[in-house]
Amino acid sequence: MKNFHLQFGGKVTKELEAQYEKSANWKDGKFQNLEETKMDITLGKIPGVIYKQLTKKGQHPEANLPILPFAKETFLATAAHAKFIWYGHSVVLMRMHGKTILIDPMLGRDTTPIAPFANKRFSTNSLSLIDDFPEIDLILLTHDHYDHLDYDSIQKLKPKTKKYFVALGLKRHLVRWGVEADLITEFDWWNEQVLGDMQITFTPTRHFSGRGLTDRAKCLWGGWVFETEKEKIWFSGDGGYGKHFKAIGERFGAFDFAFMECGQYNEDWRPIHMFPDESVQAALDAQVKKAMPVHWAGFALSYQHEWTDPATEFVKFSEAKQLSYLLPPLGQLFTYSDTMQEQWWRQ
Repeated sequence: MKNFHLQFGGKVTKELEAQYEKSANWKDGKFQNLEETKMDITLGKIPGVIYKQLTKKGQHPEANLPILPFAKETFLATAAHAKFIWYGHSVVLMRMHGKTILIDPMLGRDTTPIAPFANKRFSTNSLSLIDDFPEIDLILLTHDHYDHLDYDSIQKLKPKTKKYFVALGLKRHLVRWGVEADLITEFDWWNEQVLGDMQITFTPTRHFSGRGLTDRAKCLWGGWVFETEKEKIWFSGDGGYGKHFKAIGERFGAFDFAFMECGQYNEDWRPIHMFPDESVQAALDAQVKKAMPVHWAGFALSYQHEWTDPATEFVKFSEAKQLSYLLPPLGQLFTYSDTMQEQWWRQ
C-alpha cells in the first residue's frame, strides 16, 4: 500500500520523551488526563465492535453528502465578525481578524488507512477542496488520531500553509511528512501564542492519542480558544465530559461562539467522547452563548447511533437548556450571528 508506513507519522525517540517529560501533564511515560479516565473496552470486545460498525443500519447517509463550493472572494472579504465554513466531522475553515485558519483538516476519504477495511467519508472528492483554498495563515491540530490528522491532506496543504500550532508531541508527525520544523509550534495545556492581534490558547480535554500500537498517549490532546478585542471563539476538541469545562469558562469568561464535540459517542467510550446532553452541558459550563455540534456528518466511527443522531439530540437538549445553536450545511459560509437552525439533513 502506497505511503503505508508514512501514515504512522514520526516515532517517539528518547530525545523527544525527554522534552515531553518537562510537561506537568506527562507521568509514567505518557500524557495524562486531568481526572481519571478509563475505557470499558477490552481487546476481546474489539471483534464485536467491528462487526456492529459494519452491520448496524443508519450509520451512513443513503447518498453522498454534498459540500457547497468554496466562494473565495466572499470568504476573504472584510467582515465585522469571524466567518466559518464547516466541512463535516471536525474540519473548520475560519476567517478571523484578517487571518485564515484551518482546524483539524482531515479532508481525506478514509479514517482507517492502515486497516484491512476502509471507513469512507460521507462526502466524495473532499481532498480537492484544498485546491480552491486561499493561503492558510495557520493550521491548528488538536491531536493525532486519524480522523483529525491526515497524511494526504497535509501533503496538499503544505505549499499554501504558513504556520502550524499543534498539540505537544504532534510535531514529530508533521516533520516526518516533510513540514519544516521551524513552522511548527507545540502547545501544552494553557499555553498561548499571538497571531496578529489574536491570542490563541490550547485548552484541556479528556481524551487520548496515538496512531499505532506503541505510541498511545505520546501526544497531548486539547481544544483552541481564539480571542480578539471584539470576540471570543472556542473549538472544544475531542473529549469526554469533565471538570475542565468549568475551568475554561472561569478562565476566559463568556464565549461568543463554540464548536462542540458531539458525535461518535458510545457507552464504552463515554469517558473520552461526549454524548449530546453532555456536549450541551459542557457548553453551558464554559459560558458559551451559541454553539454548534461537530465531530459528525463525516464518518461512522461508533456503532451506537445513527449518523444524524448527534445533531438531532444536540438540538433537543439545547432547546431544553435554552442554549442558542447553529446547524450550517457542509461548505456553507456563516457567522455566529446567523440563525441557521434548519435540519438540512432531512431535505
